[in-house]
Amino acid sequence: MNISALLTSAGINIGLLAQEHIKHQDSFSLERLVPSPSWIVKAWESSEEEILSIAGLDAVVFLRILVFSIRIFSVAAIICMCFVLPLNYHGQSLHRFYFKHIPSESLDVFTIANVKEGSKWLWVHCVALYIITCSACILLYFEYKSIAKMRLAHLIGSPPNPSHFTVLVRAIPKSDSESFSDSVKNFFTNYHSSSYLSHQMVFKTGKIQKLMNDAERIYKGIVLLKSNQLHPRCVPNKLTCGLCGMSDPIVIYSRKLESVERKARIGDSDSFSEPKECASAFVFFKTRYAAIVASQVQQSSNPMLWVTDLAPEPHDVYWSNLWLPYRQLWFRRIATLMAAVVFMFLFLIPVTFVQGLSQLEQLQQMFPFLKSILKKTFVSQIVTGYLPSVILQLFLYIVPPTMMLFSAIEGPISHSGRKKSACCKVLYFTIWNVFFVNVLSGSVISQLNVISSPKGIPTQLAKAVPRQATFFITYVLTSGWASLSSEVVQLFALILNSFKRVFCGGSYDSDSTPSFPYHTEVPKVLLFGLLGFTCSILAPLILPFLLVYFFLGYVVYRNQILNVYCSKYETGGQFWPIVHNTTVFSLILTQIIALGVFGIKHSPVASGFTIPLLLFTLLFNEYCRQRFSPIFHSYSAEVLIKMDREDEGSGRLDGILEQLQAAYCQPEMMVHDILDCEDGNSGGGESIRCSQELHKAFVHPALGRTSFSRLQQVLLWLSLLVTFQERNASK
Repeated sequence: MNISALLTSAGINIGLLAQEHIKHQDSFSLERLVPSPSWIVKAWESSEEEILSIAGLDAVVFLRILVFSIRIFSVAAIICMCFVLPLNYHGQSLHRFYFKHIPSESLDVFTIANVKEGSKWLWVHCVALYIITCSACILLYFEYKSIAKMRLAHLIGSPPNPSHFTVLVRAIPKSDSESFSDSVKNFFTNYHSSSYLSHQMVFKTGKIQKLMNDAERIYKGIVLLKSNQLHPRCVPNKLTCGLCGMSDPIVIYSRKLESVERKARIGDSDSFSEPKECASAFVFFKTRYAAIVASQVQQSSNPMLWVTDLAPEPHDVYWSNLWLPYRQLWFRRIATLMAAVVFMFLFLIPVTFVQGLSQLEQLQQMFPFLKSILKKTFVSQIVTGYLPSVILQLFLYIVPPTMMLFSAIEGPISHSGRKKSACCKVLYFTIWNVFFVNVLSGSVISQLNVISSPKGIPTQLAKAVPRQATFFITYVLTSGWASLSSEVVQLFALILNSFKRVFCGGSYDSDSTPSFPYHTEVPKVLLFGLLGFTCSILAPLILPFLLVYFFLGYVVYRNQILNVYCSKYETGGQFWPIVHNTTVFSLILTQIIALGVFGIKHSPVASGFTIPLLLFTLLFNEYCRQRFSPIFHSYSAEVLIKMDREDEGSGRLDGILEQLQAAYCQPEMMVHDILDCEDGNSGGGESIRCSQELHKAFVHPALGRTSFSRLQQVLLWLSLLVTFQERNASK
C-alpha cells in the first residue's frame, strides 16, 4: 500500500465521522442519543467526581485507560515522529530528500524494514524503546496507585452494601436426616457461632422466572399508560391498528395477561408447587470482617464442599446460575475453553481471506478476470487500503455476543462477573486474530509451525510486523475512527426510539437503557495500545492516527457515559488489573520484536541493551502485582473493621443487619407467599403486606376489578412487588 491508498482509507472514515453533524440536524433525533453541538464542551467540563457519582468507578477506570493512552502515545509520537521516522525513511541513504514523491511512496519506506543492515543509527531506535518503556512504567505505576486509592475511597464512602455482610455458600452436602437449610444453620452455628447471623436458601424456581418477566413487562406497559397520555396526533377511530391508541389499551394488556396465563396453564401446578431447595445459600454475618474471613477460608477438609465466595450485590446476582451443581462448573469451564479454541480456529477463515485482499498480486493470480478492474488506481486503493479492515471488522462483530454466551455457560454468580469474563475472552481473541494471525499470515499449517518452534518467534515477528503495519493503520481507521461515529449516532437505538415516539407515543424507559459495553470497548482500546507499542519504533506512522482516536474517544465516551448509558453493575474498578497486565504484555512483546529486529539488522549493541530492558519490565510487573493487585481482589481487615466500628458506634449497624434478609430475597419466592395469602393462610409476612399495599397503590383503576384469574393476579402483584423493591433500593 502507498500513501495515497492510506489517504483514501482515511478520507472515507473522516466522511463517516462528518456524518455525525448531519445527524445533529435530524428532526427526529433524540437529545439523549444525539447531543447538541455543545456536547463536546459539556463532556469535557464534567469532573471525575461527577462521573464517579453518576456511572461508578468502572466508568472512571475506563476513562483513565484513555488518559493513560493519550499520555504515553503522545510521548511516543514526539520521540518516534521526530527521530525514528526520518531515520526509517532515509534508512538506505541519509542524503536523499525526495519529499515530492511521498504520495506515491510505499508505506514500507517509513518502517524499520527500510533501514539497511548494520546501520549505525539503530541505537536511536533502542533509545526510543527505552524512553517509551520507562515512560509507560512510570505512568502505569501512578495510575495503578491512584485507582487503588479510589477503590478504597469508594468502598469507605459508599452507602452500606449488603454484599459486604453476605457470603454465598455452594456445594452444601446433602443429608438424609435434615434439609439443606438445617445443614447450613447447624454448620455455621457450630463453626461461626460468634459472627453468624442468619441465612437464606436459594430455590430452584423453574418456570416462575419467565412468568415473572412477562408480568413485569406487562406491568410497565400499564404504568406507562397511567403516567403518559396517548400521542396527541393519534386520534382513535373504529379501526384497531394496535399502534397509536386506536384500540383500548386496557383490553390489549388484559389480552397479554391472558396469553401469559395460557402459556403457564399446562405447567401451572408444577410452577407454583413447593419450591425445591438448592445446595446454595446466602449466609449473613454480623460484621463485614467476619463475612470476608468466612469467604476466604476453606470451610471443609474436602475443598469441593462448603465452597464460599463473597456474595455479589443483590441486583447483580445471576440467580439462574446459583442452582447449578458446583461439581459441574469445572466441566463447563473446560467445555467453554474448548469451544473458544474451536471458534478461534474457525475465525482463521475470514482472517486469511482478508489477508488475501491486502495482497493485490496474489488476488490477481487467483481471480484473473479481476485484473482489468484492479488496474484502476482508485479501485486498487479501496481493495488494498480499506476493504480488508472493513471485512475483518464486520466478522469481529459476532465475537462479543459469542464470548458473552460462553461466559454465561461457565456459571458466574454475578452479571458483572460474566461481563468481566467476556472482556478477557474478547481481549485474548482479538489480540490473537487481529495481531498474531495477521502478522503470521499464511496457511494454518505455517502458523502451527511457527507456534511449534518458539525460538523462531522473535525473528518471525521481526520480519512480519513491519510488513503488516499498513494493515494495522487502516484497521485503526475503520475499527477506531468509524466506530466512534457509530457510537455517537447510536443509529439502532435512534431508529427504535423514534419509532416508539412517532407511532406509539412512547416515552423514555430507564430500564431499556443499555449498560456500558465494557466487554467490547476495553478490549478495543487495549488492542490499539498493543498496536501502538509494537509499531512505535517499527512503523511510527501509526501513532498520529492512534492519538486522534484516543483524543476523540476520550470526549465521545465521556458523553456516552454521562448521557447515554447507565450503570447497572459495578466491579469496583477490577478492569484495571486487566489493563495493567495487557499493557505490560504489550511492552514485553514490543521488546521481543525489537530484539529480533536488531538481530536481523546485525546490531549487537542494540540487541544487548534490549535484554536488560526486558528484565526490568518483568521486575516492574512483579512489584506492581505484589503491591497493588491484592487490593483489587479482596478487602483489608483494617478498612473493614474500621467501617464496622463506625457503624456500630453510630447505631446504623442494627438497621443494616435487619435489611440483609430482604436484600437477597428471590423475587420468584413472593409468588408462594401471595398464594398462601389468597388461601387464607397466615404465612407470607412482610411480602404479603407489601404486595397488598402495592396492589392498592399502583394497579390501574380499570384493572382493579376485572375478572383476572388467580395466576394473573399473582403475576401482576409479583411485578408490582419487584418494582416497589427497585424503587426502595434507588432511594
